[in-house]
Amino acid sequence: MAQTELYWDHYIPLPKLGPVQAKVTVAVVALLCFINSYDGEFVFDDSEAIVNNKDLKPATPLSNIWRNDFWGSNLSSNSSHKSYRPLTVLTFRLNYLIAGGLHPVGFHVLNIILHAVISVLMIDVFAILIGGLDYDEKGWTVNHAPKTSLLAAIFFAAHPVHTESVAGVVGRADLLCALFFQLSFLTYCKAFNKGNDGDARFSVQWVVVSLALCAAAMLCKEQGITVLGVNAAFDVLLICNVNVYELGHRLLFRKNSPELSEILRTGLLKRLGLMSLGGLSMLYARWRIMGTGPPAFTEVDNPASFEENIFIRIVNYNYYYSLNAWLLLCPWWLCFDWSMGCVPLIKSATDWRVMWLLLLWCVLIGLVSQALCSPDSQRRRTLTLGLVLLVVPFLPACNIFFRVGFVVAERVLYLSSAGYCLLLAYSLGQCCYRWIKYKKLTCVMLLALLCMYVVRCALRSHQWRSEQSLFSSALSVCPLNAKVHYNVGKNLADRGNTTAAVKYYREAVRLHPNYVHAMNNLGNILKEQNELSEAEQLLSKAVAVQPDFAAAWMNLGIVQNSLRKFEAAEESYWNALRYRRKYPDCYYNLGRLYADQNRHVDALNAWRNATMLKPDHSLAWNNMVILLDNTGNLGQAELIGREALKLLPNDHTIMFSLANVLGKLQKYKESESFFLHALRIKPNAASCHGNLAVLYHRWGKLELAKKHYELSLKLDPEAPGTRDNYNMLRRKLDQLKHSTP
Repeated sequence: MAQTELYWDHYIPLPKLGPVQAKVTVAVVALLCFINSYDGEFVFDDSEAIVNNKDLKPATPLSNIWRNDFWGSNLSSNSSHKSYRPLTVLTFRLNYLIAGGLHPVGFHVLNIILHAVISVLMIDVFAILIGGLDYDEKGWTVNHAPKTSLLAAIFFAAHPVHTESVAGVVGRADLLCALFFQLSFLTYCKAFNKGNDGDARFSVQWVVVSLALCAAAMLCKEQGITVLGVNAAFDVLLICNVNVYELGHRLLFRKNSPELSEILRTGLLKRLGLMSLGGLSMLYARWRIMGTGPPAFTEVDNPASFEENIFIRIVNYNYYYSLNAWLLLCPWWLCFDWSMGCVPLIKSATDWRVMWLLLLWCVLIGLVSQALCSPDSQRRRTLTLGLVLLVVPFLPACNIFFRVGFVVAERVLYLSSAGYCLLLAYSLGQCCYRWIKYKKLTCVMLLALLCMYVVRCALRSHQWRSEQSLFSSALSVCPLNAKVHYNVGKNLADRGNTTAAVKYYREAVRLHPNYVHAMNNLGNILKEQNELSEAEQLLSKAVAVQPDFAAAWMNLGIVQNSLRKFEAAEESYWNALRYRRKYPDCYYNLGRLYADQNRHVDALNAWRNATMLKPDHSLAWNNMVILLDNTGNLGQAELIGREALKLLPNDHTIMFSLANVLGKLQKYKESESFFLHALRIKPNAASCHGNLAVLYHRWGKLELAKKHYELSLKLDPEAPGTRDNYNMLRRKLDQLKHSTP
């Protein structure tokens, strides 16, 4: 096992802290960077993974977590993303149970704590990778690089690229994966100790525990399996102290290598065999769980992977790598989404962006050559393990083994950034060692870099506190990203600013003419603004581009119904139901179409279907009561109304409709009770006051009728019929007054 004092560690301008002090310092830095995101909202992907995920609800069987994907869809479904992360979903469910609901504070606080814990553990990981594995008399690991490991851990704690993983609740998957990744590595290190004869021995039990923790990391996020590659590299380079370049040279030229037999004597093959067997077993289990095969991504998710020309595909993949490298080097331009035109494809070798991927490979080749060929064994070991920690966790996201569903994703850099931070700390240590006469300058530069990281983290985590600030911040980073404009528009529409939303939806459609979700949402707003012809055109195009888009078919049917194109509307509704059989809102709108055509039985059947699929569908229940009331079927209307109130006991609209029916059946006392209950729920409902006044008018309680007519007119002076009824009542009261002796 390699362990020596590092010659550059002493020159790093940091105080030499004790183990506890160092860990507290790193934890404080981690908390300082991200603490202002603790009271943020659920944003972006949190909606699907948490807010709309039924697997979090206590009513859902716990076993569903093991059958469904990260987003709550069944893994056997063709629409599933195949992201199997049951341990992450389990922590979401625990958050839900502890908080008693979907309260984001608890979710965010746990993310921040996890990041602080991971940052603290990084000190131990970096200490072993940089300074080697060594134990004291009590069996505790000895840190031979206290300043370098502390500096690297501080860089990791404060790196702004982590904001998505920490401030976005969905980033919990990356945090838990990183935690189990670290524990798997540190447990693997525990498998080794020094015998009395100086030979390295290892414990099979600790290797098995390390494999179990690797499996746990994989159950948090698929990236977790890459810890096996890091463990293998650590074993070869640190435990066996192999000079990879020299060994490779001897094997290539078939020269005798006495080191090889010495390496085999350490049990390396046995350990690598155990890890290979464990890794293959995990991959096989993962493949079986995935069910129907890999997820289906679209061209807008990852356009380079759909490029037929293999040269262009490779060039763009390498350009994506350079963008990831740039995010690590200069994490100032950060964006929640990098797809849909944010990164235009490189189509030719004359594109100026080719220089970035050439620069990337020049730097990597330079680092690799130093890692393999440097006469300094400490430099070789540190650079090699830094590159391993940088590259290996990134492999699942590199498009080499399978297509991924993104162009660039900051969250996948969470683990890889540890390798970058190690290399950065090593580089600064070398600068401090070589430029000792510029010690003050290097100290100022180091402090400035750390301050920049902390400030950028604070600013970025503040942007992640709400969807409005998050989506708006992306406009300057990715102005060509249609999804950014779409999300800004959607957020504006949700907050009621539909006029501004139209502008962003139109820009999204302009940037990506086949963006069906933008066309659907824009069509909905235009429908509400009574611009029906343009809405019909947009929705027709949306279903032409994506024929199985059930929501667009339903919205097209609503527009066609408003245009009185009844046959086309009915066909659109049935198309929606063909692609989504359990679609209560579509049955509700189909019922409205039938009601407009006076097809009362069909309308009632459609609304009944809606309530069967969604028992709390208030509008469908209410429309059934109103239709039966209007057609004179008062007895049936009463039965439907009472059935609805059993399911929706506090729905004031159903109470109002049932009260009207009971009033016509001359069940005045019961009708009055429902009207008053409805008014307790919604006291400013003018129509409820008006109809209660009509009830009292019929019942002969004229003073109460007068009171509620006046309340209704005060709330809505233009209420239809109320003014006439009120005047009629006043005349009757005047007549009664004059006829009284």
